[in-house]
Parts: sequence; C-alpha cells; structure tokens
Amino acid sequence: MIARMQEGEFELVGAPEDADVIVVNTCAFIESAKVESIETILEMARFKEQGSAERLVVTGCLAQRYATELLDEMPEVDFFLGTNEFTRINEAAAGTLPNRAWVSQGSYLYSNADARTNSVRGGTAYVKVSEGCNRTCTFCIIPKIRGKQVSRTVDDVVAELQRLGRAQVREAVLVAQDMTSYGVDLGDPNALAALIRKAEAAEQVPDWIRLLYMYPWNFTDELVQLMASGQRLLPYVDMPLQHVSERILKAMRRNTTRDKQRRLIDKLRDIPGLTLRTTFITGFPGETDADFQELYDWVEEVRFDRVGVFTYSIEEDTPAGVMDGQLEEHVKEERRDALMALQNEIAAEKNREHVGKRLRVLVDGISEEHEYVYEGRHAGQAPDIDGVVYLSYDDGGEPATPGSFIDVQIEDASAYDLMGVVVSDAPLLLSADGLTFNPHRIPAQEG
Repeated sequence: MIARMQEGEFELVGAPEDADVIVVNTCAFIESAKVESIETILEMARFKEQGSAERLVVTGCLAQRYATELLDEMPEVDFFLGTNEFTRINEAAAGTLPNRAWVSQGSYLYSNADARTNSVRGGTAYVKVSEGCNRTCTFCIIPKIRGKQVSRTVDDVVAELQRLGRAQVREAVLVAQDMTSYGVDLGDPNALAALIRKAEAAEQVPDWIRLLYMYPWNFTDELVQLMASGQRLLPYVDMPLQHVSERILKAMRRNTTRDKQRRLIDKLRDIPGLTLRTTFITGFPGETDADFQELYDWVEEVRFDRVGVFTYSIEEDTPAGVMDGQLEEHVKEERRDALMALQNEIAAEKNREHVGKRLRVLVDGISEEHEYVYEGRHAGQAPDIDGVVYLSYDDGGEPATPGSFIDVQIEDASAYDLMGVVVSDAPLLLSADGLTFNPHRIPAQEG
C-alpha cells in the first residue's frame, strides 16, 4: 500500500499530526486484536476531528470481516478496504471512491512484479509466500477472512528475494498462514523444499532466510535436512502446536497427535544450533485441570527455547465458539500465567547458556525500550516476537550501522534478552554512488 501511494501523489510522514490521510491497517484474528484495532481507529479519528487530517481509511482484516457493521458505527471513517481491495488505496486516500466499503472474497496475493516499500527497520524484510489457509481448526477464523490457500510460484518468490538482496536487505522472513503447506495448492507438496534449495543456490539473496509458522503436518525429512545444512536458511523453527492433550487436539481439529508432535521435535533437535519456538492456547472449551497439567508437564519436559501462550478467545462463526464447556476468563488467565512462569524459568536458563559466547548479530537500530542503546538479534531471535541483544562498547565507539552484521561477546542474559559487547563491526554499506544506501526503498525492478 505504501509503495502504491508513493508512486501516486502521496509521501509517507512520521507522525499522524503531520498527515493529510491516515490509514489504519487492522487485525481481527482474536478479540484482543479487534479491540486494539478499534481503539487505534478512534485514536486516529481525533486528528480528523481536530482538522489536521482530511481523511481516515481503514484496511485489513477488521474491514474485511465487519465493514457492513462498521459503516454505521464509525461515521468518522471515510473508507473501509477489505484484504483483497487494498489496491484501491490511492483512490481511497484521494477520496474518489464512489462507495465507503469495498470488500470481496478470496485470497489476494501480491507478486514480485508489484512495487513495495519496506516498513521494517534495519536490514530485515518480510516476504509472504502464500495467502489463506485450507485447514479447518475449530478455533480459527483466518480461512473465512483470508480465503483458501493461494501460493506464489517458487521462481516468483526467489526473484523477490534477489530484489531484496540487491537492495541490501540482510534478512528475509518468509511468512504464510501455513508455511509447510506452501505450494500444495499448486500441486507440489514439496514446493517449500524446492524453494529453499533454489534460494540457497541463487545469487544476491539476503544472508539470512527465516521461516515462520511451520506446522507439524508436511514437515518433511528433507526440510529437516535443509535446515541442518543450509547456508542461508536459519536453524529456527516456529511451529504453533496449541496443545498436547489428545482430547483437546482432536477438539481443535489439529490433525496431529501428541506422539507425532514429539517425534518431529526429536528429529528437529538433531539440527545444530536449533531454536525451537511454539505457541499454546489455554482454556480451550472443555479443557480440564488434567488436560492443562498434561500440557504443563510436557512443556517442562520438552524445554522449548521460546513459547507464546494465548488464552482461548471465543470467535463467532467458528465451531469452538459454540462448544460446550466454555471456561471462565480467570481460569484461562491463571493457566496462561502458570505456563508462562514455567517457560520464563526455562528461557532464562537457556539464555544464560549464551553468556561468554560470541554471536553474530544483525543490527536493528536504536532500542525501542532504551533510547540511548542500540539493539540487534542473533539467528535465534525473530523480529517482533522474540527478545533482542542489547549492544555496548568497551571503548565507547560509534554505534554499528543498522542493517549490518557484527560480532558480539555476550556478557549477561535475562529470560528474553541478551546483553553484549561489540567486538567487531561490519563495514558501512554504501551504494554505487558512494551515498549511504537507504534499505527501505525496494526498487520495482533491477536498474
């Protein structure tokens, strides 16, 4: 959307009070995300009421799912664009669309032919390889919002990786609603392995390739081997498991079992330097004390590197939302807190194992928590969801350039973050004309 607007008559500004048009891109996956989206829309509407902004546009999943209802409830919003209609963003920003709400069904997926502006700081960019999901998990609304899975071709994704590499992006984070099913809709159940092989062999692609949302199904032995031997593919597995109780897995319609999950984890643990991340849901309908205790004991036994825990959120139009055995919120939260307390102890122990080691770190920039400190991430830390490495200098040297790789001696650790001293800086990245390269603007094509 940003690239389309920049190709038109608009330029991006850094603060809402400086904007003529404000675009709020929303989420509607769980109740807390919907609440946050609504609160943000109302907060941004104040700038329009005060006269500093002319127009307010709402895009994304909330618009896709609730545009009809929100038309009357939010008269301050000029236009709602669903997930398949964001290509109309320039018309919405200019105020030339004939209707306020634009929603269509299906799965829209961009391609390498589309211009893009990278909104991620440092040297990282996200690459979506497929859109939508064919799974039928009983708690999940994504297939009804995003539609059935539609995958990009291997060649198209690799071409975008090369375009990012030429723009000096150092880390490409590949995402999909169901990564291990990438390409199945194209008739190739081994498409993900083919994509990784081609990306590893290609020139001018980012140094790091990270995969997110790799579910237990379709996680082949070839993928495990590629992750163990890859030069660019990081040994990082983010695999949302959601539960371990056989009864709850069946009620969730997860199409897996406790034993299958454990056998896969045992295979993954053979990958050198593996970081294993997962997420769980507490308080799913019908979850008993015994079910939760089984999950708690399993987390204690398996010792994941990273764990995220969500309380079950009742979502309309999902089978789980009308199941018997809905639990009180305080029960869901107590179980979440207990599981997170356990995981914090495990994570702190695992992070302390890094103390004294030298790690390669990708510099993100100034810390979002401490304005006078720079931060980066090692290969086992994904952007936005994991901790960071806080950087310091023994000699008071200049901060490393965002988007560069440096060596860091780790000196301290907490449950989430590491602290270290920079021991070597990578050279400053320069463009062909000698000016510092702007990693955020990604050319539409080479040259």
